Formats: sequence, C-alpha cells, structure tokens
Amino acid sequence: MMGEKIIEVKDVWFKYSEKVTALRGVSLEVAQGERIALIGQNGSGKTTLAKHLNGLLKPTKGDVIVKGMNTKETPTHILTNIVGYVFQNPAHQIFTKSVYEEVAYGPKNQGLSKEEVDERVKMALELVGLSGYENVHPYDLNYGQMKLLTIASIIAMQPDVYVLDEPTSGQDHRGRRKLMKLIDRLNREGKTIIVITHDMRFVAETSERTILMARGKIIGDGPTEEILLNTELLRQTAIKPPQIVQLCEGLRKQGIDLHALTIQEAYQVLRRKLAAS
Repeated sequence: MMGEKIIEVKDVWFKYSEKVTALRGVSLEVAQGERIALIGQNGSGKTTLAKHLNGLLKPTKGDVIVKGMNTKETPTHILTNIVGYVFQNPAHQIFTKSVYEEVAYGPKNQGLSKEEVDERVKMALELVGLSGYENVHPYDLNYGQMKLLTIASIIAMQPDVYVLDEPTSGQDHRGRRKLMKLIDRLNREGKTIIVITHDMRFVAETSERTILMARGKIIGDGPTEEILLNTELLRQTAIKPPQIVQLCEGLRKQGIDLHALTIQEAYQVLRRKLAAS
C-alpha cells in the first residue's frame, strides 16, 4: 500500500557541461511503497535523474525534496541513508576485501554497535542468498553474485527507498526469480523500489508504475500496463515492448482480441476466452 510522498522532483534541469544538458525540466512525485520502473534509451537521462534522488548529483536548476529535505542543502551521507542506490556496475561500488566488510561498511558508518552490524549483515546476506560467503573476496564472486552483494550492502543500511540500476544484468533465470522475490519482500515491508532497466519483461513482472524518458524529459508516466501497451509511444523512443505484448499486437491484427503484459496474463485471458466459447 502506498503511503505519503517521500520524494518530490520540481522542474529539475541538469548540465554536465555547457554543451551537455542531461535533464530538461523534470518533475515528479514518489510515494512511500511505490514500485516504479524508470525506462528509456541510453542517454535519455534516467540514470542522471536517479542520482539526483540521494544527492549524488545536485540540480543545476530546480529542486529535489527527500522527506522534506532539499538535496542542495542536505549532506549526501544523510540522503544515502534514506535513498539507497545500487550502481549498474558492481565494480563501481565494491571496495573492500571481503563480503562481510562490504555489507558491514554502511551500518558501521551509521554508528551501530558490533552486534547490530553483525545482525544487519546476516539478515542482508540471507535475503540475497549469499550466506556462507562472508570471508570470500568480492572479486572471487561471479558477476551475478557481485550484483547481489551490492544490493545486500544497501539492504543492510535499511533505507526507505531502493534505486536499482539494471539489477537483472548478469543474472540467469534463477537469479531473476530471486531478485523478483526480494523486491516483493522489500515492498511488502513498505519500501519504495525504483528500477532502472532495459528489461521490459522484468518491468512488466515487477513494477506498478513506469516512467518513460527521452532526451532528458519524462514523456510517459503512468500504470505499467498503460505505458507498455502503448506500443506507438515506445516505438518513438526505440524501446521494444515485452515479447508477449508484441505477440498480442500481432494477434489483434489477425482479429484476435488479446491484451496482456505477461505470459501468465495471456494464459489466463485465453483460458477465459476458450471457456466462454
């Protein structure tokens, strides 16, 4: 269930240089407990926007308000305790010599006791399936496990908002299912989940709201079904909808009225149609 507004982005512009404007008047609100997908082609501004949510980047113009605090005026270390960011490339986030140290780093900086830190580490590693790896060097893990480790390091800090940049990258089917269950669990606990991804199937399966970006602007924002079934809007940004959506579109052209985001949805719709015929 969605709660109070936790993030507000007000007419935000951002320039990396005089010649490179990455965000152009972006405005949006995020409520506690939402499950949001942030999609768009490379260079659309989605990662730049996400890095504004915990102060990693500051607006050139406009404001980002997190729990009533303006990110321009609030130290980043305070914001990162509220909005946890998992980088696309785990090598950009991992810097310690053991799995335990990596996950313990955040809670230690929060001033927790050793007992509390140990408890947080144990809990986070159990959630991502890395229990027993405490003494392993992070770079001895495979890529998918490294991604899970970076997620665990954020879970241990217990933020209100999780921003996951391309979380399915490097994950096999089992890893994807584990990730989906993890997102479900965190969301049931009231956590806000924001996923940046090119994986439209994952979007369809995990996100209730989808924000579509292009050229530094938001060009679509609404229920995931509404955005992903708008194939014309997606084509304008060169994004392919999930394969099942493409299949349904082809069937409709053949006179078969079928709308679905996932294989399971398509199965249920076809089952009802066959039962009624």
